[in-house]
Amino acid sequence: MARSCQVCGKGFSLGNQVTTRGKAKYLGGVGTKITGISRRKFKPNLQRLRVTVGNGTNTTVLVCTQCIKGGNITKLVKRKPFHLPKVEKVKPAAEEAVPAGPRARP
Repeated sequence: MARSCQVCGKGFSLGNQVTTRGKAKYLGGVGTKITGISRRKFKPNLQRLRVTVGNGTNTTVLVCTQCIKGGNITKLVKRKPFHLPKVEKVKPAAEEAVPAGPRARP
């Protein structure tokens, strides 16, 4: 069973695992030496996610995190977000007249 992203098709890639020993020269050592090289797989970060597909149905898919961050999918909304009810602001009937100039001392 090939595990790849069901949106972009990203799968694993191959590379080398390099094992080293020793202390780097810039840290005061005599340099690092390679003691072994073996093959390894770089696997994508796949997440199981419930998404809404085209006609409004929901399904579970394996999606890589880059597709989630990039907004390539629409997540399933379980519940509508909470909103406070709108309240109309009441204007005061009449405000006192404030003199525009500097205040006079009594």
